[in-house]
Amino acid sequence: MVALVPASDADAAEVVTELQQRFSVAGIDLPLRLWDGRDLGPTPSDYRLVLHHPWSLRALLVPPNDLQAGETYLSGAVDVEGSMVASLRDLSRFRDGLTVRGRLALARALLRLPRPPDRGQGGRVTLRGRRHSRRRDAAAIQHHYDVGDALYQRFLDEDMVYSCAYFAEEDRDAPVSDRSVLDRAQRRKLELVCRKLSLRPGERLLDVGCGWGSLAIHAARYHGVEVLGVTLSENQAAVARERAAAAGVGDRVRIELSDYRDVSERFDAIASIGMAEHVGSDQLERYVAHLYERLSDGGRLLNHAITTGKRNVVRDLGESPDSFIGRYVFPDGALVPAHRMAQLIERGGFELRDLEQLRPHYARTLGHWVANVEAAYDQIVDEVGAVAARVWRAYMAGSSVAFERGDLGVVQILATRGNADLPLDRDHLALIGDGRGS
Repeated sequence: MVALVPASDADAAEVVTELQQRFSVAGIDLPLRLWDGRDLGPTPSDYRLVLHHPWSLRALLVPPNDLQAGETYLSGAVDVEGSMVASLRDLSRFRDGLTVRGRLALARALLRLPRPPDRGQGGRVTLRGRRHSRRRDAAAIQHHYDVGDALYQRFLDEDMVYSCAYFAEEDRDAPVSDRSVLDRAQRRKLELVCRKLSLRPGERLLDVGCGWGSLAIHAARYHGVEVLGVTLSENQAAVARERAAAAGVGDRVRIELSDYRDVSERFDAIASIGMAEHVGSDQLERYVAHLYERLSDGGRLLNHAITTGKRNVVRDLGESPDSFIGRYVFPDGALVPAHRMAQLIERGGFELRDLEQLRPHYARTLGHWVANVEAAYDQIVDEVGAVAARVWRAYMAGSSVAFERGDLGVVQILATRGNADLPLDRDHLALIGDGRGS
């Protein structure tokens, strides 16, 4: 009878070597470094998966879910030297290429490695109260956005835009290490939103989930509108007010620490950028209804939100027991398919005017963000701690691969309340230069 657990570290090394060869046969020559310092697989490589213990690979892959892999990385049992995006891309391709028989053979081989020790679950989010109550939503937002400006400044563009950028064809082969590319792409996105909304001087814009005020400042500065931005993050609100004053638009940009449900004014246009994901799938109908009521007749809504890539899949991160992002990054977040978001908006009384899928743009955006995190990793660890640094690196790298694969999408939907006066063609959407307005 063959023992399931090796008697020594040397035996474990033989098992890992066998597994690495299995990966290679499947088309993925996985670069590994063993706990004894030996390297397996190609050298040089864009990355190297570092196994600090004989049981590290088993801990990473058994059971095969995001939470298990993420917590193994957080614990320090596994490291990634080089590009984490490249490593997760290869591991995803390997899993996709396995047959059922191959998966069983892989599981048997992994179970021959030593059993990992029990580990703690430090860093998991615990929220209290009724889901999507005002108090709990505020706690969820603060968990994610009040981690510290220093972290966001390390990886975001100069305008502090924490949502999908909009790249030009000329950016296709640009390296992710070039921060000027991300700066231009985020300015393009801000301008694209303003042009889709056909903002006119003197109009009033509601920016739901305004972040650090980037869109509000851009819209006031280049399109002459008055803006109310709302956020549940105290830190974001304070910084957004400071940035608006510094940009010379403090008299036209008002930032409130407020729940979107408490806004009672009416506006000519509403921008909801990266906000619907926090609302909850069972609350989206109410969300749409509230935005409809906040628009004047002829008003325009631009809803920009991450969606699931599969037509009939709803991902409720708060209810997924094996979701790394749900447990550590976006508590109570939820994603719906693009068609459901469009249906909810139309059923809410809006007329649909435009829908654009930005999935390739978000894969590229996240690639830039991860590269920026990796370039400043030691400073980030000093500023926010090792666990938080690992959470953000892993979450953004995994998300980049998910957008590449089509598991996630991000869709901009332009809709109107009644008969809005919009251009008849799309020429006004043609962006020139860096996207700072015409």
